[in-house]
Amino acid sequence: MADSTALPRWSVADVHESFDSRSFVDSMECLGADVGRLTSLFDEHDVRAVAPRTPTAKDGETADAVVAAFNAVAEANNVLGAYVYATVSTDSRNEQAQGLLSELEVTDSKLSPLVARLAEWVASLGADELAKVSDAAREHLGPLRRLQARAEHQMSEPEENLYSELSTTGSSAWGRLQADVTSQLKTRVELPDGAKELPMAAVRGLASNPDVLVRKAAYDAEMRAWPTIGVPCAAAMNAIKGEANAVNRRRQWSSPLDASLYANSVSRATFDAMQSAVHASLPDFRRWLRVKGRLNGDTNGLSWWNLLAPLSFAPSNISWDDGVKLVRGAFSAYSDRLAGLVDRSLDEKWIDAEPREGKVGGAFCMSFVDDRSLVLLNWSGSVDSAQTTAHELGHAYHNTQLAHRTPMQRNLPMALAETASIFCETLVVEEGLSRLQGDDRLALLDVDLQGAAQVVVDIHSRFLFESEVFARRQRRTLGVSELNEMMGDAQNRAYGDGIDQATAHPYMWILKPHYYGSHFYNWPYTYGLLFGLGLYAQFQRDPERFRDGYDDLLSRAGMDSAEQLGQSFGLDVTKEDFWTASLDVLRARMRDYEALAAPHLKA
Repeated sequence: MADSTALPRWSVADVHESFDSRSFVDSMECLGADVGRLTSLFDEHDVRAVAPRTPTAKDGETADAVVAAFNAVAEANNVLGAYVYATVSTDSRNEQAQGLLSELEVTDSKLSPLVARLAEWVASLGADELAKVSDAAREHLGPLRRLQARAEHQMSEPEENLYSELSTTGSSAWGRLQADVTSQLKTRVELPDGAKELPMAAVRGLASNPDVLVRKAAYDAEMRAWPTIGVPCAAAMNAIKGEANAVNRRRQWSSPLDASLYANSVSRATFDAMQSAVHASLPDFRRWLRVKGRLNGDTNGLSWWNLLAPLSFAPSNISWDDGVKLVRGAFSAYSDRLAGLVDRSLDEKWIDAEPREGKVGGAFCMSFVDDRSLVLLNWSGSVDSAQTTAHELGHAYHNTQLAHRTPMQRNLPMALAETASIFCETLVVEEGLSRLQGDDRLALLDVDLQGAAQVVVDIHSRFLFESEVFARRQRRTLGVSELNEMMGDAQNRAYGDGIDQATAHPYMWILKPHYYGSHFYNWPYTYGLLFGLGLYAQFQRDPERFRDGYDDLLSRAGMDSAEQLGQSFGLDVTKEDFWTASLDVLRARMRDYEALAAPHLKA
């Protein structure tokens, strides 16, 4: 693993020096008072379900006042939430930070009923009609239309209030439990140079180590460690999904998936078209996985510990500095502004890249102050780590394009939030492929395709698993062994003979936080990958025209539906042909990979 001492950590001290600083304490107190005033404003103007009517000029004034006040409170809440989570995510043992996060969840529980009331009020008057008498409604027409649609799936006001209040000790608390026990888990790894006690984030990072003995040791350590926290994580899974089932029934959603599609501004027709194309691509991915397996000495499909393995003849670990140079070089080929973001993120300490005990695994980007983001990584020194860096900085670039929007306008659906990140990943891959030949080209294709396989195949397995969890949870509580069996079955249906099923990972349900913080969180990554590839194709056809419209597309991602954003670039995402064309890009890379791998397989 890369030398952790050279890896950056983010800093948020310029916003507040500490949790005990006067500025932070005052900000928390002001937020509480502002939420109270916002509630009073809603009461004063009777913002809730009313008898349907044509909006009046007074209604327009109400909309202007309420939208402005809500955005102001949401902005303050978002900044404080990011500031606190910056500590929670990097040191889950910090009890003060955990307590403050809980306080902010209580604040969220007070805001949530107000959103429900606003949705009912907008539905009573009509978003489009309200836009005729209100500047704020006209500027927020997309978000208000979504609220109007949401109103069809809301409980009564007292029920929504009660659910919001109880969720802080329900699903939110269970989600924190999963995050805490997984981030604090340590395990003994029997490495070739001796046994080591490592935090799980570091163990997971060994999955891309060039030494197969290290990867296998890390896999074995995972298989020993995850069962030790299986019971509390199963309890969390049952509580969260059981709560979701109950609330979805009360909100009259026909399925949890429909609720997820609404949240992502994606129609069922679009989702079905994408899923059909994904299912048709699985045999191609399985064939590629078997080739990768043979390159790694596997004869019965790819072993799980080799899923993220670099090729034996690929360049070994790269340094953080070289990884940054790789990303910056690819970004500069698109625009100076995108390349400049890399420099700014380092200069202003946006990035925390060091794996360490108590830090959450994986990677994410969250908006912070103005157009600034916070980027969490767990750098392992692999080319894949560099690609992940490009991905998260893509989110950061997206945030710069959203900064001038209000919180309501930049409330991105997940499916659309992945657009810029995937596009930036693609820039890194295409830049490399344009310069490389032979084994170097094969090594880059290997990294790219293993990432694509995660987003298409593995995420398909997660979708199958979560669908089954929701279905069975309607009938009973699910135990650890049943969840393991369901995960294994989902992996078998997705990966098929592409992997050695005897080495599958039945505990993936424990470690993936997405199951515990949201519902059907994963499929939007597939949408983002394939939509991003479609956008890149547009960029290749007409770079200048693309650049002219791309930033505007990003800035409107919280205001338009997925279908509307696609149409702005001449893309019809409701048709399977669009998704097939994006997957064809990956199929072409697989064929390239197989041709380049052939000499090694004959040797």
